[in-house]
Amino acid sequence: MPRPHTKFAILIIAGAISFLVGISTGSSKIGLNEILGLISGVEKEYVSNILDFRLRRTLLSILVGVALSSSGCAMQSLFRNPLADPYIIGVSSGASVGAAIAILTGHGSSINIMAAAFVSAIITVFVVYYLGKDSTYSLLLAGVAMATFLSGVTSLLIYISGQSLHQVLFWIMGGFWNANWFKVKIAFVGSIIGVAVILYNSWRLNALLLGEEHALSVGINIERLKREIIAATAFLTAIAVSVSGVIGFVGLIIPHTMRLLFGEDNRIIVPTSILFAFTFMPAVDTIARIVVPGELPVGVITSLLGAPFFIYLLRRKRYEAKGQ
Repeated sequence: MPRPHTKFAILIIAGAISFLVGISTGSSKIGLNEILGLISGVEKEYVSNILDFRLRRTLLSILVGVALSSSGCAMQSLFRNPLADPYIIGVSSGASVGAAIAILTGHGSSINIMAAAFVSAIITVFVVYYLGKDSTYSLLLAGVAMATFLSGVTSLLIYISGQSLHQVLFWIMGGFWNANWFKVKIAFVGSIIGVAVILYNSWRLNALLLGEEHALSVGINIERLKREIIAATAFLTAIAVSVSGVIGFVGLIIPHTMRLLFGEDNRIIVPTSILFAFTFMPAVDTIARIVVPGELPVGVITSLLGAPFFIYLLRRKRYEAKGQ
């Protein structure tokens, strides 16, 4: 088994390769030679424009991956459930309703959809927390109930969407085709704030994994911890969904892959999940761009990868339960 430092090095190298492949792959054949030519100032303006689009798209995919993967780490520890993900408290469903309403009411510009999705997601979290604040279990049930209800609302909006159907569906399925530097900046600032809160509380999440009684015995204010983690993950997830649509399973696949490699310590898992996002997200975005003529929504690719991974986790959990 490779040493931890070797694993870190592999993650960094894989991330760099995935990033370079992401900005050099697409319908226009621009490879590493053209990229080097652009750096030296000898390439044409159209090459610069194409690379500018690919760069902001790749950076946005990474930042969304950072937000969702770090949120996934935190939610799995908070709920002490390996199958929890950032969408478990209804954030994605709330954002989908907001985005669909913005599109259907004729306010379908990029910034309007972002704002509507973000505000709707945050309102959803407030409602879920109010309904389920008594216990972690109640919070989980409130999140599932709210997500189910809002999914029904979204389905109704899709049914009556008429000519806007394609735009609504494509947004809900998630992707980075509409990436711009404003979204990159928003995602960057939001990720720094949210990830900082999660990293600050990582040792507390470790204690919570051992049970609430243990966490209390080492002086942790559990209710305050819950509020901070829910606020941070809701903020991160709302930012991610507002700039990219709903991209599923990222908050499940990345943290669990890192847990298999590095163990359960959140002080290690959160940073390594962030590193792995540099590999995973540009890779799935590249696949989405080249697998068919035109483009597939990135959410389709992550769902195709995530569903088998989810089944694997279920089977693994069952075997572990039998072994106890």
